[in-house]
Amino acid sequence: MTETTAVSHSTPLDRPKRGSFGVPLPNVKAAIIEHEGTDFLPVGEVGELILSGPNIMQGYWKRPDSNQESMLTIDGELWLRTGDLVSMDEEGYFHFFDRKRDLIKYKGYSVFARHVEEVLYQHPKIKAAGVVGVPDPKVGNLIKAYVVLESEARGQISEEEIIEFCKEKLAHYKVPKIVEFRGELPKTDVGKVSRRELREEGEEA
Repeated sequence: MTETTAVSHSTPLDRPKRGSFGVPLPNVKAAIIEHEGTDFLPVGEVGELILSGPNIMQGYWKRPDSNQESMLTIDGELWLRTGDLVSMDEEGYFHFFDRKRDLIKYKGYSVFARHVEEVLYQHPKIKAAGVVGVPDPKVGNLIKAYVVLESEARGQISEEEIIEFCKEKLAHYKVPKIVEFRGELPKTDVGKVSRRELREEGEEA
């Protein structure tokens, strides 16, 4: 991140850990707080990564609204909100989980898009999937799944079948309410499904 002078964590050369982006650099403080609050979370729980240290910016130039959104003070210490949802293990290694902006709010529940996507990928006929929240005045956001089927399954599986599959594996509030089949999904520069583009499509609709 530019706000961290490029780097905040690094993996020790002699002790790499699969799936982790490492431990904080010397003099950098890293903590995890509630994604909707400022209480610190214990080891193993997923929350928002915040950072403090000499390499962390003091604020955005002439952008008070952005500062209010991205910076917070806890016990007199200035912290940067990264917008990343992560966890920390017992050895102090940090593990990325998701982006905070991809958290879906449905009827007061917080739903991680990643949780729903992981279930969709368990379906043997689903090739790719992306899950986003689309605005709804009654519930906040409806959970919508964009799905690409394997070529031999196209036209053979209905939206209702995908929803029923999810009902067997997810809590009721995590089940997609809308399923849309696509021939392909937009991708990011690194080849991941672009939830941002899907979310923008849903908001425009």
